[in-house]
Amino acid sequence: MHLAQINIARMLAPFESDTMKEFRDFIDPINQLAEGSPGFIWRLKDEETDRSSGMDNPWDDDMMIVNMSVWQDLETLREFTYKTVHAYFVQKRKRWFTGLDHPHVALWWIEEGQTPTLVTARKKLELLQKHGPGPEAFTLSRAFEAHP
Repeated sequence: MHLAQINIARMLAPFESDTMKEFRDFIDPINQLAEGSPGFIWRLKDEETDRSSGMDNPWDDDMMIVNMSVWQDLETLREFTYKTVHAYFVQKRKRWFTGLDHPHVALWWIEEGQTPTLVTARKKLELLQKHGPGPEAFTLSRAFEAHP
């Protein structure tokens, strides 16, 4: 089993604005760091820009950006999220993003070789909002082990 994750965020200002400059400038380096990290398997990206920001998404909101990836396990995702330069962007996220009144991160287990879709990811966020963390959708702080 592999670990899929979806992370959505609503920007404070348009992506190309000065408000978003620091975040925008670090997207490519952070994506490269992720791709070179132990346990990384896949990430959602537009083939032309190599980014997921700006892609169509099921939220019908131009200010919403989406990050979706697949990791080997919980430990490698935690390591990347909290023990690399990525942690700076987690800690400072209020500089670029508004708070949401629903979960913005969901994790779930998938079969090896499976690629998650945005439709499935949105359903996982909705499941998490409706029922809280459980084996079908959870968070890093309330994680569930994979059961083959």
